Amino acid sequence: MRTLYVMDPLEKINVAGDSTYVLMLEGVRRGHPVAMCTPDQLSVRNNVPWAEATEVHVTADAPFFHTGEARPEPLSAFDCIWMRKDPPFDMDYVFSTYLLDLADTLVLNDPRSIKLAQEKLYALQWPHLCPPTMFTNSLADVKAFAAEHGRVVLKPWDGNGGRGIVVTEHGDRNLGALVELLTDEGRAYCIAQRYLPEIASEGDKRILLIDGEPRGWFLRVPGEEDHRGNMHVGASVRSFELTARDRQICQELSGRLKAEGLVFVGIDVIGEHLTEINVTSPTGLREVLALQGVDLGAELVDAAERRR
Repeated sequence: MRTLYVMDPLEKINVAGDSTYVLMLEGVRRGHPVAMCTPDQLSVRNNVPWAEATEVHVTADAPFFHTGEARPEPLSAFDCIWMRKDPPFDMDYVFSTYLLDLADTLVLNDPRSIKLAQEKLYALQWPHLCPPTMFTNSLADVKAFAAEHGRVVLKPWDGNGGRGIVVTEHGDRNLGALVELLTDEGRAYCIAQRYLPEIASEGDKRILLIDGEPRGWFLRVPGEEDHRGNMHVGASVRSFELTARDRQICQELSGRLKAEGLVFVGIDVIGEHLTEINVTSPTGLREVLALQGVDLGAELVDAAERRR
């Protein structure tokens, strides 16, 4: 199963925690030829989608990636394509999904669904599972929301990895300045969400679903110097047991995820609430293997093989 990974440049990959590397390595172990390209190496020539693809041999030891020369190939030359470019989910990202729509081969996750499932808005397809949430570019709206809910979280709508997330509250004299920064003085949208105190006491759950089923999970607990439950800003990773509520959330999402071709998904749950559905480039395979002993890299390649 010749596989192309549309991804960030190899020199940006931290193999110690990168899930795309895990997928590539598993493919090589099975004898699957592996290639990669970046989104800006996708194109259409004479009505046919192409990639400037680089063959990659992936190893478990440094230097990890051994590459050939990039050469143009039609996307139909590949049996499977994984869209694994990290956010931000901007128009360049969306444009790459349009090009992948043209591929006459298996693409995971389905690019049509990726472009529709904006990771913070998509969760609101299940509003009863989410905390009170507002998308707005209005300072007055945010002030009214904070007055109603007290302590709130503000986020950029297109952020990732905890970038730009702040905690504030009604009466905070910095509130106006924070909203101005996040909305570019009203020209862009931001998210306001009721603060969930469980983030401090229990942490932020990441649950990984394959074909709509929960297959791995871990807890991210914020450090003492940062309120965010993101690993690269100091959150620690721990194991936990899924609750009945966690399983209910997964069950309610399952049918839609399967129907929309969202094979590899990471959801975030704080307390009793769903906060995000990550479909663009979910990660956490390394953490699940270390904490649970479950090889989700193998399960994802299995899923691709079944579809192929």
